[in-house]
Order: sequence, then C-alpha cells, then structure tokens
Amino acid sequence: MSDPARFELVIVSGRSGSGKSTALHVLEDLGFYAIDNLPAGLLATLAAGVGGGQFAEQRRVAVSIDARNVPSELQQLPGILAELQQSNLTLQTLYLDADEQTLQQRFSETRRRHPLSGAETGLVEAMAREAQLLQPVSAIADFTIDTSRLSIHQLREVVRWRFAGTPGDGFSLLFGSFGFKRGVPFDADLVYDARCLPNPHWVPELRSLTGRDAPVVAYLESHSDVAEFYGEIAGYLHRWLGRYERPSRSYLTVAVGCTGGQHRSVYLCEALAREFGVSRTNVFVRHRELGLEAASTARRT
Repeated sequence: MSDPARFELVIVSGRSGSGKSTALHVLEDLGFYAIDNLPAGLLATLAAGVGGGQFAEQRRVAVSIDARNVPSELQQLPGILAELQQSNLTLQTLYLDADEQTLQQRFSETRRRHPLSGAETGLVEAMAREAQLLQPVSAIADFTIDTSRLSIHQLREVVRWRFAGTPGDGFSLLFGSFGFKRGVPFDADLVYDARCLPNPHWVPELRSLTGRDAPVVAYLESHSDVAEFYGEIAGYLHRWLGRYERPSRSYLTVAVGCTGGQHRSVYLCEALAREFGVSRTNVFVRHRELGLEAASTARRT
C-alpha cells in the first residue's frame, strides 16, 4: 500500500529535440499534474505546497526543467533535489537524450529554432552549450532514455511502462534485448553479453526467425552453454535482486545483448521474464530490435 501522505514528483529533463514534450504529455495522460519549464529555484516551493496539502488532490506532479533555466539554477539543481529527497515525497529524475546526428536531423525536419541558438550562435554550438549546461542534471538522473532510434510511439511506450504505476505498486523488473551493432541501451542497469553463445543466424532455416520462435528456442536449448549462461544470470538476480529492491529504487532494467538482437538475447529475455514472472507481478519484456510492438508488456501473474 502506498502512503497517502506522500506524493510523487518526477523531474523531466534533457536536450532539446530529445522528446521531453512527448514524455511530459505521457505523464500528464497518466494522471500527473504537468508543469513545463519551471524555474529550478521554485521546486522547493512547489514541493512544500503539494506536500503541505495546499494541492491535496495532486498526488503526482511532473516538472520539465531544461536549458531554458538560468544556468546558475541548473548548477544548483542537484543540491535542491538532494534536499527534496529528505521531504515527504517520492522523487525521480528522467533524462532524455539522443545522438548529435539525430538531434540535428530533427531540428532540420521540424525547422524549429534551438532555444540557445541566435544570430551569432549556430545549431551545433547551441547543442554543445546545452549539453554542458545540463551535465549536472544528466549526472544524477535515475532513468535515462536514448531516443535516437525511438519513434514517438515507442518513446511513449517506454515512458508509460516506467511510470504507469504508483509509488505503492511495487518494484518493476524489465528484461530488454538489444543488438550490440546498434549500441548498448542508455537505460540499462545491468548488461549481459550473449555473443559468446551459438548463433542461430548461421543456420539458414533459423536466420529469418527470432528467439520467440519454437525452432530457435529448440536450437538454443540443445546447447548446454546456453543453459549455463542463462543459469548464471538467473542465479545472480535471485541472489541480489532484493538488494536492488529498496525504497529509493522502484525498477531495474536488465539488458541482454547479442550481435543483432534477434535470436539469443530475445530468447534469454523471454525465458527470464517467464521465470521471474512466477513470483512477481511487475515483470516486463522489451525487444528493442524487434520493435516495442513485439514486446510483451502485460503484467504477469
């Protein structure tokens, strides 16, 4: 059960073009009272007002803070958040980012002006300045999303998964498969490399299938080293998951990668989700290279 006296505050930050507005809109749809571009110096006043019962109907608040803030306040933000952690709230910081090429392409496609650009400041220079200003925020983020390869729909699904519950809903566990050729997910807490295992890609009849298909499952389960690898991951999680599950942490993202993110990593994530879903309700699966539409994100019983 959640403590009715506590409220939840989510700080949304990140570089321009990374999807902050989309994330804030999703949180608003989830029941958060959303505030865009709040001066960081007013966070304590906001928290006191909500926590003190002046806005008793608002138990979930999401605030966007970005480079439009006064630079000195951004530098002070980690200290402000540290103080808020001591008050009667559940505080989380979400940071969104994307690679330079993607951000430049998004600004080119939308023809929007970067908030830090001007007559004497070009886009590239403005992006570099913004990254520098937001470094204190990105360094303390609880949850970072790399939106470089995410569509708006996929970003919405990621944010919805992360914040759909309430502070009393319990610990959430996400198993995410990925391909190393496209990089390690930014939001991964634990990363396992399955490229040492037999690769179904080299079996012609299995190449077009995925780790969710029975022939691939049978192939992988016929190799003892796959079972051993799986056992090492499951054993670690069974032993240490309780240590990760503490009042200040409400989720854990376990990423398993292989070369293409199609066979081995998918199989392992599906198997892990089934095992841990037996005793937990908030267990999810996401297959990055297959698209979120292929992921099983329903709660398990």
